[in-house]
Amino acid sequence: MAEKKRKRGCGCLIVILLLLASLAAAGAWLWQRYDGFAASPMSGLEKGESLVVERGDSLPAVVRKLRQAGVVEGQQLEWRLLAKQLGAAGRLQVGEYALEPGTTPRELLIAMRDGKVISHRFTIVEGWNMRDVRAALARAALLKQDAAQLDDAALMKAIGHPGQHPEGRFLPETYLYTGGDSDLDVLKRAYEAMDRAVAAAWKGRDKDSVLKTPAELLIMASIVEKETGIASERPQIAGLFERRLKLGMKLETDPTVIYGIGPSYDGNIRKRDLLTDTPYNTYTRAGLPPTPIAMPGVGALKASANPAPGNALFFVASGDGSGGSLFAATYAEHQANVRLYLQRYRQQRRSDQPEEGKAVLEEARQEEAGQATPSAPGSAR
Repeated sequence: MAEKKRKRGCGCLIVILLLLASLAAAGAWLWQRYDGFAASPMSGLEKGESLVVERGDSLPAVVRKLRQAGVVEGQQLEWRLLAKQLGAAGRLQVGEYALEPGTTPRELLIAMRDGKVISHRFTIVEGWNMRDVRAALARAALLKQDAAQLDDAALMKAIGHPGQHPEGRFLPETYLYTGGDSDLDVLKRAYEAMDRAVAAAWKGRDKDSVLKTPAELLIMASIVEKETGIASERPQIAGLFERRLKLGMKLETDPTVIYGIGPSYDGNIRKRDLLTDTPYNTYTRAGLPPTPIAMPGVGALKASANPAPGNALFFVASGDGSGGSLFAATYAEHQANVRLYLQRYRQQRRSDQPEEGKAVLEEARQEEAGQATPSAPGSAR
């Protein structure tokens, strides 16, 4: 009887051992499968693909997006276990993530856990106006278009500055953003950057400046920005406009006229444009225009805060292809510079007339006809 019990006990032990061995084998197989899933490159991915995790996306929602991208690897349970193992469960960060060929589930979840998102660049170019900025924002990849439906007043309210005119308020610079960010987020950062740049320039300004407020500095810098693309000329042009303001002379600068014309500007300034009064026509109105006319860079802000000394009151394009200007202290010298410009222009005349010479040509034709009056310190750039 004892013999039978011993045999029966041995049989049970063998069964248990076989069961344990089977479970161990099954566990090893499952672990191998799981580890293989976690460490193997996902299929169906093409170069340049990405996945956007939006606010509120759960892990199952992310897996569904992966399925739509062609990824077939992993059951829901495997994705959950891997996310828990990596500490990514409930911690997936919003943003756009690269899905390059060769990416493994483990690498992707770590990237989403740590917020290693793809960064895109948006650049505001020196001298752009608000229309240019809006157009560029509309072309920006994966940037939410929240500002597109807002007029200027509503846009400024949305970024926390109601009642302000948007022109000139966004610093020319490159801003990084991730997929799903709003264009309003980019504009907020650009506004704050301009605010800091104006404050720094104002703090270091020439104390004898005719400019009375940071807002006036911003307006002046926007004009200087549009008048020249040559950094070394900015302090000279700022100084010239400073002297004109001190003497009570009109600024008579073409970029302000162009801004006042608005979207209907066709690339040519005519006599009637110089005579048509708008709030921005510095040929018909004294002082600075009511708002900036463009987005000035840091260089233009610094030049306007610390204009170069001198006696020049007029300037005109040199016409020698350098993009530079000819400066003059008297109108007679200015007329001679205009004639020199016209001579050079005629020598280099092409079918595609450079914009910077058009207002000058208008003035030169008037002069030849005996109609010219002192005007045009500069020309449209």
